[in-house]
Amino acid sequence: MISSLRGTVLHTGADSVVVEVGGVGLSVAVPVDVARTARTGEQILLHTHLIVREDQLALFGFAERDELEVFAILLGVTGVGPKSALGVLSGLTIDQIAEAVANEDDKPFRKVSGIGPKTAKLIALQLQGKLAAPAPSAGRVGGAPHDVVSQVTQAVTGLGWPERVASDAVAAAAETASDADRASVQALLRLTLAALGPAQPGGARG
Repeated sequence: MISSLRGTVLHTGADSVVVEVGGVGLSVAVPVDVARTARTGEQILLHTHLIVREDQLALFGFAERDELEVFAILLGVTGVGPKSALGVLSGLTIDQIAEAVANEDDKPFRKVSGIGPKTAKLIALQLQGKLAAPAPSAGRVGGAPHDVVSQVTQAVTGLGWPERVASDAVAAAAETASDADRASVQALLRLTLAALGPAQPGGARG
């Protein structure tokens, strides 16, 4: 089992990277945020899961160990394959997944491409007791009021960005924004979209 790899990024795709390890280029399927932040020529460390099938070997990689662990748990849910599990981790953070499971809320999972209502319900039910409790919501995120962050995140996801990418981008924008901009939905939205760039993500999940 290949449990991790470290090497130089040779190529990035929408949801994959090619990493050179020991002179060999390995194609690894990754969450969209990993693919977006990976830079050609830079070093990357991925925690990986190897899927072995009769006709292929497929590597799935994650920036954090807990993401890899949740990926493995998702694979144990009836009807959830590697691509669907990766889709969940591309669209939702660990805390968002844990919160949905704790509330037996299948709606976040139904937004993931390839996951229907029945499978989404199974995820919410079968992950019960298998995930750590979600972190409590703070009153402020990156110095910005939680309600402002929530509204901006919803606006960004409404434009087609995955919820995970949107929430990370809003938090990052709030960290560098002025106090006045942090308190304004319009200002924080403008800063977030500027950081994300003008291009809409192709085939955004959700």
